[in-house]
Amino acid sequence: MNLTLKLAGALAVATALTVPALAQTTIVAPGQSTTGTYMDYMKTVYDRATFAELLQVPIATFDKEFELTPMAAESWSQSEDGLTWTFKLRPGLVWSDGEPLTAEDYVFALQRAATSGYDFAWYWDFAGGIKGWKEVTEGTADVSTLGLKAVDDLTIEVTTVAPKPYLPSVTSLWYPVPKHKVDELGDDWAVNVDTIVSSGPFDLESWEKSNNSVVLTKSDTYTGPWQASVDRLEVDPTLGAPEVGLPAFLAGDADYSFLNTGQVPVATQRYPDGIRQNAVFATSYISYDLDSAPFNDVNVRRAFYYAVDRAELTSTVLKDIAIPAGSILPPGYPGYNPDVVAQATFDPEKAKQFMADAGFPNGEGFPEIEIWYREEGGYNGAIIPAMAQYLQAEFKETLGVTMNIRVLPGAEWMDGLRTKKNNIFIAPYEYDYLDPSNFYGIFYNGGRHGYFIPEYDAIVAQADSESDWDKRYALYAQAEQIMIDQGLIVPLVHPVTTAVISDQLGGDASTPNALGFTPLDRLGHYFFTHLTKQ
Repeated sequence: MNLTLKLAGALAVATALTVPALAQTTIVAPGQSTTGTYMDYMKTVYDRATFAELLQVPIATFDKEFELTPMAAESWSQSEDGLTWTFKLRPGLVWSDGEPLTAEDYVFALQRAATSGYDFAWYWDFAGGIKGWKEVTEGTADVSTLGLKAVDDLTIEVTTVAPKPYLPSVTSLWYPVPKHKVDELGDDWAVNVDTIVSSGPFDLESWEKSNNSVVLTKSDTYTGPWQASVDRLEVDPTLGAPEVGLPAFLAGDADYSFLNTGQVPVATQRYPDGIRQNAVFATSYISYDLDSAPFNDVNVRRAFYYAVDRAELTSTVLKDIAIPAGSILPPGYPGYNPDVVAQATFDPEKAKQFMADAGFPNGEGFPEIEIWYREEGGYNGAIIPAMAQYLQAEFKETLGVTMNIRVLPGAEWMDGLRTKKNNIFIAPYEYDYLDPSNFYGIFYNGGRHGYFIPEYDAIVAQADSESDWDKRYALYAQAEQIMIDQGLIVPLVHPVTTAVISDQLGGDASTPNALGFTPLDRLGHYFFTHLTKQ
């Protein structure tokens, strides 16, 4: 009997050795920032580890048609007075360590964000309008006063200071934080691979902190919508720059690559069926430290506004990868206003007159400046370095200004912007939710840039709570007119991404949407869960 069992066991082992293991599908993708501190979106947005958000399930998110889709929540409702939202979570969601995912994990995520110096806190004040948020973040009220409540394990109640008809869209950036892990390890739960738990479609296998590359694997505990279609996702931020990404793609070492303007014709000729374009709801613009010379002078800021030839920039240096920006809002975005856009003309004489009015005729006496931009992958990696060099030459020719260029890692750039360590920046911004308040909110009451413009803030606040959509859009146009008149920003370009994808990729995420665009990883949760590979 024992001999029979041993023979059977030996035969089973031998058979197993001769049968190929089931092949794993692996996608190799370019990443974005090469630096990251925490694998926790609710701890840091600007210095988060690569695609940290893919590990967690948001309340809701967008598909490739920009339709809001319930994720952790299965439904939501608004009170009659518009001030209270109730979100019902799906039953059965769990953390990857088996602990139940509950309403408390979402409430705790925002309570912690409000009290821990979260670098995206402004979003929940302006966009979310959560009751008590400002007071708690400023330290004048206890966190218990926030308009957040876990009614029970599956019910979240959010109270806002004003009606927020678009609040469900705002929750696309509301991820849970595992309270049981924070209670045990503090913030360090999101530093080490062995202690990181997930609630979403992917688990973390490895994280190389020297370059912020990660390997994610399909979760076997996630039961919510949009489960992963591939087994492994390897993300390498060093491939984000097209100059590195395309050679890797050509060598078969990446499944898609973003393209810079010089690469588009070559890739189109070689891979005509693999070219994908996306008109990104994003804007690159110049911002300033309004309190520091020489940009504390509105005439100087207005001079820079008129000194940019956006048409030439996007038809030459950025051909095929960007279009001119005359507004903070991209074309097609809710609230886009052609009358605002029409004012952003290239007018060298007007620019020179503003410089003269500021006391710098033909640039005489103007200090040497240094523009800062952040190290980027993806579409910004193709656009911003080339644009910075173009602006450097144009400002010299048109304004007589010597402008040097400095590139910084994302965290250093953001710190410089927030703490005003420099006086001029190239700032890219991509939408977070589909409402004009998203873009105007980054300049509201300090916001992203530390701008405090009372008349602007008053109009934006009025627009934000206005229930009539036509009136809202008109108010936002008034707010942007203030931005133009006071020279708060110089809109530069709206990205149009061009990428090339492998013919081995398939699934809904690899095909264009109804407008003919393919958002790719700009909609990470949708893209990486709806992508297949042969």
